[in-house]
Amino acid sequence: MAEEILFVDDEEYILEIASQIFMESGIEILTARNAAEALDVVRTHEIAVLVSDNHMPGMRGIDLLSRVKALSPETVKILMTGFADLETALEAINRVEVFRFIVKPWENTQLVGLVEDALKRYRLIKSIIRGDENTMRSLVHALELKDPYTRGHSERVARYALLIARHLGLDEDELKAIRYGSWLHDCGKIGVSENILNNEGPLDEADIHIIRNHPLWGADVARKARLSDMIVNIILSHHERYDGKGYPSGLQAEEIPLEARIVSVADIYDALTTERPYRKAYTPELALEMLISMKENVLDPKLVECFSSIVASGDLESAGRGN
Repeated sequence: MAEEILFVDDEEYILEIASQIFMESGIEILTARNAAEALDVVRTHEIAVLVSDNHMPGMRGIDLLSRVKALSPETVKILMTGFADLETALEAINRVEVFRFIVKPWENTQLVGLVEDALKRYRLIKSIIRGDENTMRSLVHALELKDPYTRGHSERVARYALLIARHLGLDEDELKAIRYGSWLHDCGKIGVSENILNNEGPLDEADIHIIRNHPLWGADVARKARLSDMIVNIILSHHERYDGKGYPSGLQAEEIPLEARIVSVADIYDALTTERPYRKAYTPELALEMLISMKENVLDPKLVECFSSIVASGDLESAGRGN
């Protein structure tokens, strides 16, 4: 079956508007006027993305999404509502694992972009479940294209992290988990708009909240794809800090899983040596000095020393920095 998008609303004119909006973007959608119709569609089609109004007669959208979670666990769910209240948001997040909310009346490009991001998330999950490594990597590369400054970032992070892991004598299963976790560490940025990713100035509180949630969203992708705990740990905890001031959980020192601490060193080094919207790339020598200055506050001091010795040995240079 071909993957499809289902739009659910009890108002016929809303369905007509939605169909027209998506048709103009080259996307065909299925529609349903109530939860019962929607459930019939889910049973007979591969629904990649389901967008549902919340306030409908009979069954609420949030209850529909709860049923869909059991019927089609990989379907990515978006909840529409005429008003965004905290109680509904918490229920949707905790009970039905909703991907995003959209408030009516929506802005057309925002709605289409949100659904396109949800479709990328679905395809990423399915490619991981199938063990389709090439598709998974191509989807990660497509995600990096949202931010031209991070092109090739996940591949380089994997390269550096694996050098550290091998230096520590980790086994082949652990190396494989670090490779996958490095490739996928930023996959939660699916759904983060290019405006936020490419912002050259300071972010406001709402944008910071979105950015700080990307490890949680990425870990959810990994769990849905039934990846190992090590891979989930990397995605979830690669922005934790050794001093406990990181996110999303404020873990500190060895509370942070070793695999996440390894990827953090690789991630920060690559960020420092890559041009960003707000600064030029630092030289490898200066980046290493900055990395050393982060010992015991941001990064695990033993892992920084390990990485420093790799650089001194020339192994990093021989590994290359190609895309």
